[in-house]
Amino acid sequence: MELPRYHRLRGAYYRLEGSACPGCERRFFPPRAVCPSCKTAGLGTVAFSGRGTLYSWSRVVQPPRGFASLAPYDVGMVRLEEGPLVTAQLADTEGVELAIGMPVEMVTRKIRDAEEHGYIVYGYKFRPLLRPGGAGGP
Repeated sequence: MELPRYHRLRGAYYRLEGSACPGCERRFFPPRAVCPSCKTAGLGTVAFSGRGTLYSWSRVVQPPRGFASLAPYDVGMVRLEEGPLVTAQLADTEGVELAIGMPVEMVTRKIRDAEEHGYIVYGYKFRPLLRPGGAGGP
């Protein structure tokens, strides 16, 4: 992804902001301008909770340019509590046996290395929620 695109999508990448349709109440991530279901325009911004379940995952051993220092790393598809399916890198998975349906939560981490532009990109990743009640949980 090009650097200007990361800059434009800061809200989505740092706060997991998507969009919600006032017509049919569907929610989308990344945000959309027009609802693909009912064609309503002017969708509102919504902040997702950052909690979800692991839908699928895979391990990347030969990363694309800009991700070499992170390899090997896990990527996954996460079904958010609010409905959208999000693809993201997984964090803090060393020693964790990943499983479909595992609860996960969003964290902000380094997404890719600085390259010739010198800009380190941060954004959302998901990590296993080892205590389903959250940080203050049982």
